[in-house]
Amino acid sequence: MTATSWDILLIGGASGVGKSRAAAQLAGEPSESKGFVVEFDDVVSAVEAMTTAEHHPALHHFEGIPDTARLTVDQVLDLQIATARALEPAVLGVVRNRLTVDVPAVIEGDYLTPAAAAEAVREGRAAGRRVRAVFLHEQDPEQILANYTAREPGSGEQRHRAQVSAAYSHWLSRQASRHGLPVVECRPWTGLPGRVERALGQHGPVMSDPGHTLGP
Repeated sequence: MTATSWDILLIGGASGVGKSRAAAQLAGEPSESKGFVVEFDDVVSAVEAMTTAEHHPALHHFEGIPDTARLTVDQVLDLQIATARALEPAVLGVVRNRLTVDVPAVIEGDYLTPAAAAEAVREGRAAGRRVRAVFLHEQDPEQILANYTAREPGSGEQRHRAQVSAAYSHWLSRQASRHGLPVVECRPWTGLPGRVERALGQHGPVMSDPGHTLGP
């Protein structure tokens, strides 16, 4: 179907680490097998719009908090992790839909958990499809802050948000390692697609299940 090493590639990582750029590069290489990019943030927005805090509280942890900077980094991190875990069934729904389409796809987003990615890899293998996953990591909040400033120059300094993102990046990296999924440092940005492909080649298929139950 494609000259890449995957049919469906999940790219997880914290906000502001360069997932969208990496997804676009990987989906477009090589050009003769250009893939489809799914931005999971769009799915998150749709799910949130179709649910309420009353009936699906796990999907609305941030409602009623107009300024998350008033919370500690750990408090925001806990809410972000809880939200990501609540969205795991949606991740698998997207993957299952893409398994029915004979076009390579890259799915990227902040809320892709390693647990959901590992399950997607297993389901892909059962379906005879090459579903792979990788998590991009940026450990330096100052670099994430600089990325936000470049990307959103009109939003002012977002230091607290960058600190949360760095903490979330560390959590994702630890979880990815537990699930046997590759973690790739974002920098240097030059050559990142090649490093992702090499990391995928060095990691075998996910075989073990650390025991995390998907979903809320």
